[in-house]
Amino acid sequence: MSENVQLNKHEIDVGEESFLQGVKDCIPTLLGYLSIGFAAGVVGKTSGLSIMEITLMSSMIYAGSAQFIMAGMIASQGSVTAIILTVFIVNLRHLLLSAAISPYFRQLSSFKMTLIGSLLTDETFGVAINKAMNQKSISEKWMHGLNITAYLNWIIATLAGAFFGQWITNPEKFGLDFALTGMFIGLLVLQMISRKIIIKDLVVAVSAVLIVLGTSTFLSGSMAVIAATVVAATIGMAVEKWK
Repeated sequence: MSENVQLNKHEIDVGEESFLQGVKDCIPTLLGYLSIGFAAGVVGKTSGLSIMEITLMSSMIYAGSAQFIMAGMIASQGSVTAIILTVFIVNLRHLLLSAAISPYFRQLSSFKMTLIGSLLTDETFGVAINKAMNQKSISEKWMHGLNITAYLNWIIATLAGAFFGQWITNPEKFGLDFALTGMFIGLLVLQMISRKIIIKDLVVAVSAVLIVLGTSTFLSGSMAVIAATVVAATIGMAVEKWK
């Protein structure tokens, strides 16, 4: 009897760590990706980019905030150097995301960790770190299921936006320029509710906002966000330890 119970438990554990389960766990983020990706495609199209250029940007850069910024800078005829530097600074946050998730993949080689990190986004990080709260490691297959599903969905969404964007000349009129911000707000609220430690999370959130407002007077917007992330995370850790 006990052997059967242990076997069933093992089967459940394997199912929860499979590639297909990673695909299923990605589903809640797909609607957000569809709307944000569509908006990114529309904005890119109205900025003068071709459908092929937008598709290549989505598949090679794969960063919503960076793609919105690139589209705006291209529309305003910004220099190539300025665009590259800005995108690099905006995406520096991925160093923090990768550093936070890497301990759960210690069993993997550097090459395999690089494959996982190359498709890591804010949203897939949120799903993965929420899953990792009660375990010491994350399945490689599960993470690939999560990452690849999000990646393909993003490309399809931006491609659709690029195609239909030729008939949308003013994306701001439909609020598409706010789509990315709206999605992040929704993800933040959902994560705060699931953690059930609202007061501590609010302390971190308010701290981050105040730090961004304070440092943006002498730092660029992107650097202010990075500084706020580091300091607010430190405050969160201190609040978590202090009981």
